[in-house]
Amino acid sequence: MTATSEAPEAVVAARVRSAIEAVFGAVAETAADTAALLERVAVRGRVPVTADLAGLRPGLHLRLTRQELVSGLGFVAAPGLLGDVPAWLEWWQTDAGGDLRPLLLDLDPAHSAYSDYTHWDWFALPRDSGQRAVAGPYVDYLCSDEYSLTLSAPVRVAGRFVGVAAADVYLRHFEGAVLPLLQRLPGAAHLVNARGRVAASADPGHLAGSLTKGPDFGGLLAGARTVDRGGMRFCPCDGVPLVLVMRVPGVRGCAG
Repeated sequence: MTATSEAPEAVVAARVRSAIEAVFGAVAETAADTAALLERVAVRGRVPVTADLAGLRPGLHLRLTRQELVSGLGFVAAPGLLGDVPAWLEWWQTDAGGDLRPLLLDLDPAHSAYSDYTHWDWFALPRDSGQRAVAGPYVDYLCSDEYSLTLSAPVRVAGRFVGVAAADVYLRHFEGAVLPLLQRLPGAAHLVNARGRVAASADPGHLAGSLTKGPDFGGLLAGARTVDRGGMRFCPCDGVPLVLVMRVPGVRGCAG
């Protein structure tokens, strides 16, 4: 099948992938830098500490300045990885003026609501699936107080899960990149993540942040196969963990 004869939803799904693959590229580079740094520490026969993670900063700063969609970027350690603290985020973000600043959090479990981040989707999905993930949108009280998405991937050293590399994208910036694509489709459309949460929508019946009924979205992403059900079409976005959901014109029904 030639590019000109592809179904419109397949074309849009591929373009959505292109729009956010650069963000996942920054996440992958951060994951690779983190694994290499931790491997060097292990060769020295000691447990890593927070000071070691300062070695990630030049790469984080470079990626933050060159990726327009990315508002925050870093590595989030699995609990118990570091020898001097129980939990840690080596996280940098851009402020309203475009300057870089670190995220400084109190992660003391005695008085911090943020001390256990392991249940949040941006951490749990990569840890449990071994795959990269899109979490949200949600109000990011941890970093920016903005409505955001977090794109993340697992980091492993010698086969052991040690945390996640992740990037934040403000929802308004994400929508600016993908809504023009969704609006080209003949039927109302939205994008959902592996949990079925709407990441962006050109369908007034499905608002960003809401949940969509449908098939097993995680299984659909793993199978990379388009499915029609109840007047809806579910099309995985060509390798990124998002599913394009579109009303099929002329067909009655709803997702179920």
